[in-house]
Amino acid sequence: MKKGTLTVRIGLDDTDHPDFGCTTYSFDGLMSSLNEMRGLKIIERRLVRLWPYASRRTRGNGALSAVIEIPSNSKENLLVNCKSWFDGLLSEIADYPVAENNPSPALLVSFDATPSDWYWEAVRGEVNLDKRVKQVIDSDIFMLSHEDKWGVIGASAAISWVPKGNHSWELIGWREDEKIGTERRISKKSILEMSSLFADTFMNRDPTFDKGIISPRTPCPVLYGIRGGTKSAVESAHSWIQGVEGNERCFKWASHITNQLSDDHLQGTCCGTVISKPEVKKGAHAIVKVISDHKGENLVAFSEGGNVNKLLRQLMPGDRISWMGLRSPDGSIHLERLKLTSASPRNLSRPECCGSSMRSKGRGQELYCDRCKMKADKYWIFDQWSPSGLDLVEGWSQPSPSNRRHLSLPLEHGIPM
Repeated sequence: MKKGTLTVRIGLDDTDHPDFGCTTYSFDGLMSSLNEMRGLKIIERRLVRLWPYASRRTRGNGALSAVIEIPSNSKENLLVNCKSWFDGLLSEIADYPVAENNPSPALLVSFDATPSDWYWEAVRGEVNLDKRVKQVIDSDIFMLSHEDKWGVIGASAAISWVPKGNHSWELIGWREDEKIGTERRISKKSILEMSSLFADTFMNRDPTFDKGIISPRTPCPVLYGIRGGTKSAVESAHSWIQGVEGNERCFKWASHITNQLSDDHLQGTCCGTVISKPEVKKGAHAIVKVISDHKGENLVAFSEGGNVNKLLRQLMPGDRISWMGLRSPDGSIHLERLKLTSASPRNLSRPECCGSSMRSKGRGQELYCDRCKMKADKYWIFDQWSPSGLDLVEGWSQPSPSNRRHLSLPLEHGIPM
């Protein structure tokens, strides 16, 4: 921090409606408004994905934050500008039609570092709203919020996330207002070429279904999001794809450092032994029971899990497996990655003699042949089995790119330990 300046953390969440808006777009509007302040410098924008089972989650379940610098004498001016912008936001969302989860935005401004626990609690579980609001108030953080205050959870998590070595980047391009709700024009061919030309970008397309996955399917303001390992990679790819003839031009764009692909929502690799045959439910979802750390668990692989679902359905009692997954509110574990580490014997049979299987007269008795009366020690013959018809990475299975969570690390970027 430069002498005579203040470092400020600003967080925003819960501005979107199923049919209108997007928190990334709202936050960009806030940044544009604040950027007009004299001496203000935006150091970094952050996009923070949170617990996938949060009760008020959206599909991406993301909150936004920024680290900025302002002159030391501009503190009050900053807060006045934030309030003016937020009042305009509340006026805008007041006209939205009633939905199951109407926007409940919150804007937080902190002049000090906040507890990292606020992030970890929100990325790994449900956060109690009243408790978090009290924590924010007790920390002397400037808070603007809708009367319901739901956005406080995500906004507080976003200002508390500190990027580590497992961060990535996402450049988001937004559409012109008159195009929102119309078909997005980004050709599949250009996405394929971009992936080839800019190797440090990723999750641009799903080869399983031969489709691009950089553009959302909802009627929101986002044209696309390009993800990659560095800021320069996503910005170079964006510049290139915008130059492709026929592709829609974005209205504006911004790069965000993000916790996507971090696996921060998971708590490591687990191992266990399968104790039931797979139970296939309606829709091809499958469940097996396992013993892990001396207790039983239900592992669930949804049909959308692709190779994870296919592998789970081939398991048998006695198989040793490893997995990474997320415990759902009902207590079961929803699998994100699965590996068979040791297969139990398949197709057990006795050795043959004189054209038929040898038999035993009972426990502790040798095997014998009915025809030639030859005897042998008792043993089984079985097949050395391995799963088939699967696309695995060092034995691990994962869903196709379009069915992975934003937070999940692709196997191509790291094998679970």
